[in-house]
Amino acid sequence: MDFESLRVSALAFVEAHRAWTPLIVGALAFCESIAFLSMLVPATVILIGIGAMIGATDIAFWPVVTAAAVGAALGDWLSYEFGRSYGEGAKRLWPMRRYPEMVAKGEVFLKRWGAAAVALGRFFGPACAVVPLIAGMFGVARLPFQVANVLSALVWAFVLLAPGAGLLAWFQG
Repeated sequence: MDFESLRVSALAFVEAHRAWTPLIVGALAFCESIAFLSMLVPATVILIGIGAMIGATDIAFWPVVTAAAVGAALGDWLSYEFGRSYGEGAKRLWPMRRYPEMVAKGEVFLKRWGAAAVALGRFFGPACAVVPLIAGMFGVARLPFQVANVLSALVWAFVLLAPGAGLLAWFQG
């Protein structure tokens, strides 16, 4: 099954089972935030499509945004804890060992920005799933990590879903 078929199937499922939308969105955001799983699941495209579906249907916006934020924060937290547990040894595990250039870029990004890299990284493609893992590997303290993680997850969820839901037009009107 290719990514387009997966996207179409996921959106059709959400349309048919609207009550499940927050749970589905939370699971997609979780997958999007797990290191390297985010490469296998086209969650961003599906989430943008769900945002548009919210604007066209009676799906409640805030429960979906909340679910997306919780899923994203939990995914980053899991990646962070994995990095803390394995430390530098995580670089030798699959799939980290297959993408040393991505890991190196994440390390440079984290060294430059510290815990703020977690918040900034959430908005930069592949870095969003790798930075929390690297933050754990480098032993970034849990409290600064979680503050950056949760706050950026809330902003990310809103920014991703709001345009399709029509909220930008509402704020401008």
